[in-house]
Amino acid sequence: MAQIHIYARQHPLNAPQRADQQSVRDQIWTLYADLKTYQRDPDPAAIAPLRERFEAIFTQKTSFAVLNQTLKRLHRHQSELLLVLLRPDIPLHTNSSENDIRGYVKWRKISGGTRSDLGRRCRDTFASLKKTCRKLGISFWEYLNDRIEQTGTIPPLPDIVRERAVAAGVP
Repeated sequence: MAQIHIYARQHPLNAPQRADQQSVRDQIWTLYADLKTYQRDPDPAAIAPLRERFEAIFTQKTSFAVLNQTLKRLHRHQSELLLVLLRPDIPLHTNSSENDIRGYVKWRKISGGTRSDLGRRCRDTFASLKKTCRKLGISFWEYLNDRIEQTGTIPPLPDIVRERAVAAGVP
């Protein structure tokens, strides 16, 4: 349901449009809450009703033409927006993706970027290692020290990722 926030940027011109926008917003947030509930405790019997509600919300016609266009556009992404019904393990939002680049963007704003391609590649490599370590619950500094001192205390990151994927039942 990551793309749904775009309806909030629309500016209704009158009371009926504001009411329609608020009604659609309430319907979407209720559906989102129910999808989160489904994600925590998947029930195959709930799939059809959730799909029907999605269909009803995103095919409705309101008095607000811009909102209707937005609903129509979002409806075309139904398979992506309801992927959680097939794969409850995937997130309903993109916050983690946005979070992945946030540190880099802050660093770039403060430093003004890199001066060379080599500098960019080094920065990208270290940023990726740091993020991967954080996601795996490994201290980035301990990982770097392990590699520099060649103690081998911490296994290679790809091995850890594969091991955890197998443990989680991911093919």
